[in-house]
Amino acid sequence: MTAIALVPTAYAATAIPAPVLTFIGKISTEILNPIIAIMFSLALVYFIYGVAAYIWNPDNEEARATGRKSMLWGIVGMFIMVSVFGIMRFLISSVGADPGLMDYV
Repeated sequence: MTAIALVPTAYAATAIPAPVLTFIGKISTEILNPIIAIMFSLALVYFIYGVAAYIWNPDNEEARATGRKSMLWGIVGMFIMVSVFGIMRFLISSVGADPGLMDYV
């Protein structure tokens, strides 16, 4: 007679413990949100610098090209920061934390 060994089934936890959600919330509000806001601000300043360089140098084609590049990279930087903000909101809501953690940015 052969014996069949049955492996017990493992079940995942249904809820994330409150201390983990609190930890995620603290990381989000104290570290990530300010970094995102600062990086967005830097990209905005870089974009404004590009606009100023483009407008104030109508005769200098090299300075206008530099201004165009600065505007482009400023827009790219702002897009990336908005995307990071959206990804963070998605991750926070995915783990069950309060989505209001991202509201102040």
